[in-house]
Amino acid sequence: MNTQIRRLGIGLLACYLALFVMLNWIQVFNKDTLDNHPLNTLKVKQQFNKPRGTITSADGALLAESVDVPDSKQFPLQRRYPEAGLFAHLTGYYSFDHGSSGLERQYDDELTGQTIGQQIRGFADLLNPRAQVGNLTLTVRKDLQQVAKQALGERHGSVVAVDPRTGEVLAFWSYPSYDPNLVSSLDSKTSDFAWGAYHADDAKPLLAHQYQETYFPGSTFKVVTGSTGLQSGTVTVDNPSYPVATSYTPPQTNKAINNFGGEACGGTLFNILRVSCNSSFAQMGTETIGPDKMINGAQSFGFNSRPPIDLPEPAASFFPTSFKDDLPALAQSSIGQRDVQATPLQMAMMAATIANGGRTMKPHVMREVRDSEGAVIQRGSISQWLQPLSADNAQTMRQAMIGVVNNGTATAMKIPGYEVGGKTGTAQLGTDPPRSHAWIIGFAGPPGGAPEIAIAVVVLDQPGASEATGGRVAAPIAKQVMEAYLANPGAGAAGN
Repeated sequence: MNTQIRRLGIGLLACYLALFVMLNWIQVFNKDTLDNHPLNTLKVKQQFNKPRGTITSADGALLAESVDVPDSKQFPLQRRYPEAGLFAHLTGYYSFDHGSSGLERQYDDELTGQTIGQQIRGFADLLNPRAQVGNLTLTVRKDLQQVAKQALGERHGSVVAVDPRTGEVLAFWSYPSYDPNLVSSLDSKTSDFAWGAYHADDAKPLLAHQYQETYFPGSTFKVVTGSTGLQSGTVTVDNPSYPVATSYTPPQTNKAINNFGGEACGGTLFNILRVSCNSSFAQMGTETIGPDKMINGAQSFGFNSRPPIDLPEPAASFFPTSFKDDLPALAQSSIGQRDVQATPLQMAMMAATIANGGRTMKPHVMREVRDSEGAVIQRGSISQWLQPLSADNAQTMRQAMIGVVNNGTATAMKIPGYEVGGKTGTAQLGTDPPRSHAWIIGFAGPPGGAPEIAIAVVVLDQPGASEATGGRVAAPIAKQVMEAYLANPGAGAAGN
């Protein structure tokens, strides 16, 4: 009997210790995750009526502010978004009923003056108390955002433009968007109706598709394959020269990978990138580079990692990591098909890496935070994230991408007076009827100088499945955004 009681006591003690450890883990070590979970509305409710700073675009447009609500004791302040859906995937919403998202959640402490630095400043104002809010200025420009919106129109897709030298996000548009004013409404019926309608929409307008959803990148991924070949030393400008063929049959299968429209192509790196030759790049990834180097190359560009952007819950782009017994999968993956998935942000950063001498800068959307007196209390960090390529190999791939625009599949992205490089992509979705995601990635800048803007555009579920689809559908959108930036590169400069 005593033995049984002793065992029971030990068991109960073990359960108690396990419960104690788990409770402390949840409350202490996992606190930030719980506080920032999108379904956790408690934090918002606790400080809903506290003063909150503004959010402004790089070129001075007011994107979010708190306004007084007359004759309301429960809700004296209302969050308002003057640009409605234009910046919704950046600002997010701030709702008493539904919590917060986007920058409202990412920079909640700064906007409400709760950072340590802001609290210290508050001690100096004990004799002259005032709201210690932070006013957030973005790197994203309203003029470029409007151009992206107009160029994409009502086609589902995304546009992401960045400064390759700094990682600053310049344009960040996705359609469909939503109106954060409705979700943030103090009228529960209005807020709940909007919330329900947006969640019922199969297009998922509340999701920031630019960085929270992945798609097949199609032939834009050939930039990774070519770059990996250069960096690993298995590919040069002159070798290998792949056979002119209409298809490539990988080892371990009798099923061929065909070129678009049965076209015959082949040759060395510059030519096969210019015409986007499936057979050559599939052979390059499978036989010339091999599985281990391809995996390392993709991951060196940021695949299989979450990008360090200052926005909540970025999605990781994906490249498979096991090809030991499946070389046909490697062949398909080397041309951006099979299981390869990428966010538009990932593809923009990939183009920026080529443009920036092989260095990937950390993407960010916050330029600075100022206090209510206008003093800068925080600046966006400009720092390197990755370096998948040497400067020489990046220059080689840059020239190859310029050839794609000058005399290849991306001629629709040419901008007179500027040096433009690009790569089209067509991610096939089906053949009856033919449908595809139309992609373009690229960069532009003064001839012989450093590229000043890099971009990725994806237009979803388009009719057609030829390599011309990306050049015909996505390239004109990218061109309009880059032209708008190059015509006035200083519009969003700090202090303007």
